[in-house]
Amino acid sequence: MFVGRQPLVNRAHTARRALLIPCAAKRRRTPMKLVTFASPAGPQAGLQTPNGVIDLALVDPSLPRSVRGILEAGPSALERLRPIASAPPSGALVAQPKLLAPIPDPRIVLSCGMNYREHLHEMNTPVPKTPTSFTKSVASIIGTGEAIELPAAHPDMVDWEGEFSVVIGRPCHRVSEAEALDFVAGYTLVNDVSARDWVAPFFGAEGRMEAISTWEHNLLGKMLPSFCPMGPALVTADELGDPGNLPIQTRVNGEVMQSSNTNDLVFGVSTLISYYSQFYQLMPGDVITTGSPSGVGYGMKPKRFLKAGDVVEVEVKGIGILRNPVRG
Repeated sequence: MFVGRQPLVNRAHTARRALLIPCAAKRRRTPMKLVTFASPAGPQAGLQTPNGVIDLALVDPSLPRSVRGILEAGPSALERLRPIASAPPSGALVAQPKLLAPIPDPRIVLSCGMNYREHLHEMNTPVPKTPTSFTKSVASIIGTGEAIELPAAHPDMVDWEGEFSVVIGRPCHRVSEAEALDFVAGYTLVNDVSARDWVAPFFGAEGRMEAISTWEHNLLGKMLPSFCPMGPALVTADELGDPGNLPIQTRVNGEVMQSSNTNDLVFGVSTLISYYSQFYQLMPGDVITTGSPSGVGYGMKPKRFLKAGDVVEVEVKGIGILRNPVRG
């Protein structure tokens, strides 16, 4: 079982570590950035390069059309992409495609809240003993460049939360912290956009049932359409390296709002995967968001929220910039 932040022991999985991808011992191969872009035939998986996106359907029509499908096909499908990434065929390049979320159709987006120490401080919240969790609506996923829509019923307290996020690459259940990273396909970015209308009522709740009700409404304020921007790419684990020491920044109209590092996480990537896998059967393409750093609008004095015409950017070097305009 999970105890505090100590590694779990699971010998059944340890024997299979040589079969898992991407294995730590093999993380020095050709790096890849997988994207999903809009094509005339519908959403299409591609590989991002400095000169454009490689349309994988043109290079190898036998490959699955979706990034999730490629992950579900297992290690051999990813290996087929490596020579393509090493020597991009010019005839298959799409110069300026419309990028969608890299995984527009995950089975689940599992989110950890209150997971950066400085964010806990700004929200006046104690450090949790175990990871928290909630889910984001898959229907709320949008890609980079798409607009965050201010909801007509709750337009005045919409906040940003730039989050480093994990994409699962193999079926994953009851795994230890020591082996958790072997189940990671790669990483992406998510903006956990949140309507904050119910935060103050939650902190001021009187009685258990009122606290439960206001907390549930607070989570519903994260489910609204367009409230889960994701992207711009899924970067394979071998490219990004240590997920526990990555600068992350969120900007609104070019002004830095959040500037932190994943080394401020209370529960790191390995712990989150291991902990959630005790309950969930995680599958290829599932997304775990690791929490928001400090610098959210609700924690500012005075409070600050998104308005129509704003542009929000979330950036981690190596993944890129998730950029979304705000529309009223």
